[in-house]
Amino acid sequence: MSHTSPSTPQEQGEPELVLSQGTIYVIFSALLAAMFLSALDQSVVGTALPTIVGDLGAAEDEGWIITAYLLAIAIVMPIYGKVGDLRGRRLPFLVAIAIFVVGSTGSALSGSFVELVVWRSVQGLGAGGLVILSQAIIADIVSARDRGRYMGPLGAVFGIATVAGPLLGGWFTEGPGWRWCFWLNVPIGLVALGIAWFKLRLPSRRPSTRFDVGGAVLMAFTTAGIVLLTSWSSIVSDRTYDWSSPVLLGLVALTVLGLVAFLVVETRVDDPLIPLHLFRSRTFSVSVSIALVLGMTMFAALSFLPTFLQMAQGYSATGSGLLMLPMTVGLMITAIGSGLLIARTGRYKVYPILGMGIATVGLVLLTQLTADMSMVTFGAMIFVLGFGLGLVLQTIVIAVQNSVAPELVGVATSTNNFLREIGAAVGTSVFSTVFTTRLASNLADATKGLPASDVPQDFGAQSLTPEAVKDLPAALHDLVVTAYTDALAPAFWYLVPLGALGFVIAFFMKEIRLSDEAGLVARGVAATR
Repeated sequence: MSHTSPSTPQEQGEPELVLSQGTIYVIFSALLAAMFLSALDQSVVGTALPTIVGDLGAAEDEGWIITAYLLAIAIVMPIYGKVGDLRGRRLPFLVAIAIFVVGSTGSALSGSFVELVVWRSVQGLGAGGLVILSQAIIADIVSARDRGRYMGPLGAVFGIATVAGPLLGGWFTEGPGWRWCFWLNVPIGLVALGIAWFKLRLPSRRPSTRFDVGGAVLMAFTTAGIVLLTSWSSIVSDRTYDWSSPVLLGLVALTVLGLVAFLVVETRVDDPLIPLHLFRSRTFSVSVSIALVLGMTMFAALSFLPTFLQMAQGYSATGSGLLMLPMTVGLMITAIGSGLLIARTGRYKVYPILGMGIATVGLVLLTQLTADMSMVTFGAMIFVLGFGLGLVLQTIVIAVQNSVAPELVGVATSTNNFLREIGAAVGTSVFSTVFTTRLASNLADATKGLPASDVPQDFGAQSLTPEAVKDLPAALHDLVVTAYTDALAPAFWYLVPLGALGFVIAFFMKEIRLSDEAGLVARGVAATR
């Protein structure tokens, strides 16, 4: 089945694009900038969030800023993947960067909380395409065999952003103001847009099949249900999952119905948004399962560690960002190292197995967190976690892309990342609920013997922020810090079985020989030089 328009140059025997090494490097620089934008944005804003909601007078509704962004990203991920496969990736990539820059500008200029939530959603609609399309464009211009050389640095960008985000977020809130968290994206975004506009000369196509609108609508509906369910305790006023609430039960029922309807539609249409036959490939299904587990375990763990450092050790947001550096170092060593080894040997199955095993050991180590532990010990723990993560993050993307035909690379990439995002949302929600429940009972026990005058009004698990803890009387402060750490450390045991499951699943991956042709070359619309 041809996806090209009747009058394309390759019909006369000429490729539309010549892929020299120089062209690849220039395109890669735009992709790195786009990936960095997306990865950095989440961690910068996360750090500045308490200041932002305080300034806009909306501390009660803080969860909506994160939820709106997550929701927008997750909804558009599969759509960007599919549209890129059908029509070519140049235009969707330019649109994604432009939407992200517009959303960032709107967020920086927001005068009210509602405006910020709206613009943050717009930003998410762009960000959802940045990662997917960057990874899929690499598959278009570089063969699977050589892709590790490029995927490694793309994975390392996430590690750098994990540290740079809190540093910049802390510095902006303490210095020039939180709005710079959003202004920062504009120049980087415009540079990426400029390079992509002039240098990203990817062939476009005229699709021979209709876009699966029904599938996209049902996917968006189901995704919205999942994200709202996982964010429920941060967006409702009583901060809890009240399972007697008809609204909550109705949302569960609608989400399940939406998922069933989506699966039915995908089996009936000519060209589905996510072709379900892909899951018959063992390499594909194992890789996306690892992505789901990776999201549920590692991202949940990482989201709580900077707050632990601020709460228990009294570090600033900037200081806690710096202390996460060992995790980034571990991740960069293995992300880049495994990528180079894959390019040299053509073998990749061993890395997800080793990575999930090492990362699970990292989770076990985190169950030993204490309030007065040395930062050298803490650094060693998160180094192990990062070292494991780096072996898995990009390797499963290469495996997924190599397991499908070149014209399905966008769908395969977006499915992998979509499941990782959903995993992160579910994992963080469950972990947060376990932790908060444990913290509430620990705080009740800790303050039992204290006179009422020593306990501030509205004191409880939900009202604890690093600033509030710092201002507590010395005796209460120590009790709270101990209660916090004693609630967090054992909660990591809930993630260990999931990590172990990922380790076991990785053994079932079938290693398919890595292709020696770039996606566009395989489709006959580009040539290498």
